[in-house]
Amino acid sequence: MDPEAQKESRAGSEDEAVVAEILARCSVPALITTTSWEAFRFVGHEIRITEAMDCYGAVVWPSALVLCHFLETNAKQYDLADKHVIEIGAGTGLVSIVASLLGAQVTATDLPELLGNLQYNVSRNTKLKCRHPPKVRELSWGVDLEANFPRSSNNFDYVLAADVVYAHPFLDELLVTFEHLCRDTTVILWAMRFRLEEDDAFVDRFQELFELEELSGFPSLHIKLYKAVKKSRGSA
Repeated sequence: MDPEAQKESRAGSEDEAVVAEILARCSVPALITTTSWEAFRFVGHEIRITEAMDCYGAVVWPSALVLCHFLETNAKQYDLADKHVIEIGAGTGLVSIVASLLGAQVTATDLPELLGNLQYNVSRNTKLKCRHPPKVRELSWGVDLEANFPRSSNNFDYVLAADVVYAHPFLDELLVTFEHLCRDTTVILWAMRFRLEEDDAFVDRFQELFELEELSGFPSLHIKLYKAVKKSRGSA
């Protein structure tokens, strides 16, 4: 086998091993109940997530597992303790819950119709377990950003996002929201599954405003994990 083929083989084996470890964090109940839920194991806790199968935003997607695994296994390098963290498109709340268990001051956000289930999951899995009780707030991308999240008081150290780009009609608004929430020092951690050509186009547009670094890739899941910070005015 030539060196390049050997390298690809090793990369494939490593990808499969890490993906298997990530997916092993998820389990389903042995007994079927009237409420659909899954259990996840992160930060030494069993996290029970109630899903709603009739809505994209109320299902745990693999990108969320990838981001949770990264936050837990890189907790020294990306120390969330006492940091101000906002998750956009929080969905079921799994990423926000893990960030809260890691000690962050978390604001979990999503559309108004998802807030009930989001609040339920966040509350049941963080009560009396976290240094800082997480907040749940409405955030419709691009809508009333200055009124609801004024730039003068935005002090987020991290913006978290998992699978927020998915055949989405509001990608312009998503980009505006990323830009609005970030200070010059804010770090975006973003897990994304690539499905369509439009996904690559969005990443290209994103890089016009942000310095983007690929932290890891999972070819078998078609997921990449990115770190991003705002470009300086001179380079933007």
